[in-house]
Amino acid sequence: MPPSLILPKQMPVMPLPGALLFPHALLPLHIFEPRYRQMLKHALAHHRMFCVALLKPHCAEWKSPSDFFHTAGAGLIRACVERSDGTSNLILQGLQRVRFSDFQQKAPFPIATIDSLDSAASSSVETEALATKVLELYSNLKGDGLRQLPPKVDQYLADLRDPEMLADLVASTFVSDPLRRQRVLEELSINQRLRLVIQYLREETGSAAA
Repeated sequence: MPPSLILPKQMPVMPLPGALLFPHALLPLHIFEPRYRQMLKHALAHHRMFCVALLKPHCAEWKSPSDFFHTAGAGLIRACVERSDGTSNLILQGLQRVRFSDFQQKAPFPIATIDSLDSAASSSVETEALATKVLELYSNLKGDGLRQLPPKVDQYLADLRDPEMLADLVASTFVSDPLRRQRVLEELSINQRLRLVIQYLREETGSAAA
């Protein structure tokens, strides 16, 4: 997260099916439901930030905070375009892992009291080896032509020397199962996070990433 940015103690929450927000990742969103239009108005009037939380698998939509996971990604609204019909398109940039400790408001949209989650620092030979393996698997995925990151991001990943950012960006883009992405999001050990990304990439892609 940029050092000049400080997360507020309370933030609006947008629970979504299948979508998660990782630090450094960009998430395009189309805001059309009335309650989320209110949420966006609130966010723009305050800190330009809100959290994206994953809906639990059994929920088609949420009715209470128990219907979504309480470890989530806090994001900053980088761009927002309001359309003539009142809907909005925006780009949310992931800033930080957070956990909801309480809810100041539950309707029409949640406002959560948040605790920032910091990754367990790790700079070891093992970390470097795990990061190298993730890059190797990413290279194989890229080679199969099915999924391709934008050229700038691709070059950025190839040059990346930050194993935490590497794990998050690869999980965000290439791990297709939302519950697995949630597991990576909740993992605060960087080494274990890298191991999970390696395991999931291998299992989801089979021989393509063996």
